[in-house]
Amino acid sequence: MFVDQARIQIKAGDGGDGAVSFHREKYVAAGGPDGGDGGKGGDIVFQVDDNFSTLIDFRYKRKYVAQRGENGGARRCTGKSAPDLIIRVPRGTIVRESKTGRIMADLSTDEPQILAKGGKGGKGNMHFATSTRQIPRFAKPGFPGEAFEVTLELKLLADVGLVGFPNVGKSTLISVVSAAKPKIANYHFTTLTPVLGMVRVADEQSFVMADIPGLIEGASEGVGLGHAFLRHVERCRLIVHVLDASGSEGRDPIEDYEKIQAELERFREDLASRPQIVAANKCDMATPQQIARLRSYIEEKGLAFYEISAATTAGTSELVQAIAEKLQTLPPILQYKPEAPSQEELEENAHGRFEIEVQDGVFFVHAPWLEPILRTVNMEDYSSLQYFQRVLRSSGIIDALEEKGIEEGDTVDILSFEFDFVP
Repeated sequence: MFVDQARIQIKAGDGGDGAVSFHREKYVAAGGPDGGDGGKGGDIVFQVDDNFSTLIDFRYKRKYVAQRGENGGARRCTGKSAPDLIIRVPRGTIVRESKTGRIMADLSTDEPQILAKGGKGGKGNMHFATSTRQIPRFAKPGFPGEAFEVTLELKLLADVGLVGFPNVGKSTLISVVSAAKPKIANYHFTTLTPVLGMVRVADEQSFVMADIPGLIEGASEGVGLGHAFLRHVERCRLIVHVLDASGSEGRDPIEDYEKIQAELERFREDLASRPQIVAANKCDMATPQQIARLRSYIEEKGLAFYEISAATTAGTSELVQAIAEKLQTLPPILQYKPEAPSQEELEENAHGRFEIEVQDGVFFVHAPWLEPILRTVNMEDYSSLQYFQRVLRSSGIIDALEEKGIEEGDTVDILSFEFDFVP
């Protein structure tokens, strides 16, 4: 089953918490704080794997979470950093942030891409000892790892894309010029998935050809199969438009050409102007008048025209040579550049973002990033409470509460932890 789109959730590992610990050793008095730092959370890394040709695995597993860093330990021991979680995808996979649609990565090369960074480990209490605070009973929690919902979209990497109506002979052509073995039969939509074939021109010269199935009139609007596979034409450096010169299906090849061109243009404006070669197939079944009429129409458009018969291989060698020569003049396969997140997205994911809601005289503070901090605060320790108060002050929460009209003694609820407000 060919699957070329999937939506998954990725979550990098959180950093480990810093430790609260005090040196305990025989004959050592007042050893002081020695809590170590937490380890870094694992990154989410995408890696190309040429053993994969479809995204079907992502239909069954949709959530990928990297491991959390280990907590810090006593004796200034730093927690172990978590391993990265490697997600393997087919070459040509584009990763988009689902909500905004921005491109995060184009997996076209062997270079691994880090798409969600693991959180840093929190500081242990050994960092918070001062001349006036010699027994810090608190430490910093680990920072949360990045999390995204992403859409994976496979766009095949091919130098040449074969386009044309069903049953014009695209599958036969790719089968005789390459080692690809697509299913070939005399009915429409025989080919249900894109087929890639390596075409060898010389010992050190070759190119990749793709048979793009299912293009008919209305494909760009979802008719037939073409709407699902038009995206695979986007990367092609050269389009080979295959026409049935004999009109064996009862269609006019000139009308076929115009309809497919219109579908390419509707799907993506620059596709119709992509470099093209026209291959008039089934010339062994066409009359000289049919071929001459089609040649005249195509050459008037300034396009190269080749007479072939894929079934008998007549003219296919000349076509392959012409394709190879044309490719030498064209730029490399299109690669998409990652896009920077918008200011709105940065603000939404920013550490320190919060909302305040007042219900029945209770001031509810919604700030998920405070949850790990609350975990490490010792409410019975004065210095620990001071640290928590500084976090609320520096993040702007206390100022925002005062703007909302909070008064001394009013109740504040932060993630179900309630306390009376003291200015």
